[in-house]
Amino acid sequence: MAETTEEVAPTEEARPALDPETAARRAAALAYVRKFGDPVLKSRALPVERFDDALREEIGRMAAIMRDGLGIGLAATQLGVMHRVLVYRLGEDAPLAPLVNPQVEWAGGEEEILEEGCLSLPGVHVDVERPIHVRVRAQDEHGDEISIEASGLEARVIQHEIDHLDGVLILDRTTREQRKLAMRALREAAEAARAA
Repeated sequence: MAETTEEVAPTEEARPALDPETAARRAAALAYVRKFGDPVLKSRALPVERFDDALREEIGRMAAIMRDGLGIGLAATQLGVMHRVLVYRLGEDAPLAPLVNPQVEWAGGEEEILEEGCLSLPGVHVDVERPIHVRVRAQDEHGDEISIEASGLEARVIQHEIDHLDGVLILDRTTREQRKLAMRALREAAEAARAA
């Protein structure tokens, strides 16, 4: 695939070796991320009704975990928080984009299949077909209404994270064959972790 949209940019195999400090920070951040099998990942998040300092602190914490985990998107449910909140940042210099109560308002008819990964499914990469263009209605961290027209990677990341808020994983959006391979990889990784 020409592009990998994992909540971490390149795949594990393609990523250069991390220096020890970055690797330790990433491992510490990923320890907060719920992994496949946790029932919260299949649960639908609840709308946010209070826009207060606690919400803004939650968004800041999510941003820090996403950054340290080397991700480009993170949904509150991945941290076990049942709020309809997501954050994303498409590059180190890009501004953080928090979306509260996001809803896809419109999706273009043109779709594209690209490989996606997920911080909650470590080591799993599957092809997912998604609309290339979307318009999303949401609120910012202060409760103000916002509308985002996104294309390409930004549209894909937003849709991936909204899926998390709806209890949908990339395994639910791929072929049966890829799902079987991913499940095998997850089982093998769990067995290896238990043996270590």
